[in-house]
Amino acid sequence: MAAAIVVVFDFDKTIIDVDSDNWVIDELGFTDLFNQLLPTMPWNSLMDRMMKELHSDGKTMEDIAEVLKRIPIHSQVISAIKAAHDLGCELRIVSDANMFFIETILKHLGLKDCFSEINTNPGSVDEQGRLRISPHHDFTQSSHGCSLCPPNMCKGLII
Repeated sequence: MAAAIVVVFDFDKTIIDVDSDNWVIDELGFTDLFNQLLPTMPWNSLMDRMMKELHSDGKTMEDIAEVLKRIPIHSQVISAIKAAHDLGCELRIVSDANMFFIETILKHLGLKDCFSEINTNPGSVDEQGRLRISPHHDFTQSSHGCSLCPPNMCKGLII
């Protein structure tokens, strides 16, 4: 039986108080390189490149996870999510972050099981132990056709 109320959350600057991509880059000391590369490539390509740079510098998946566990979040957001879930609401996330960041943070906060669906950019670990970030919609193959959204993710199409 489906929930009578579905609540859809963004993630960055909604569930958490900051942008998770910027948080990881800043906390691990790669802000200058990020800012240098930002004008030269799409966001998802840039984040994938930054994960390559972090890995090349010896940063591990555990280092990234530890940074994510320190991310700022208002305590009332946690209790509000748990209360809505306990009341029977179906909770979902539609976010331009990435799956590794979102799942790491939600697991750390004890919120992962509150969400029935997470739509975001894929994040996976390759055979070298490097986080790879991919776009939700492969904009290199075809456009999702929305002029309001970034090329890698149309939230309207997902919803």
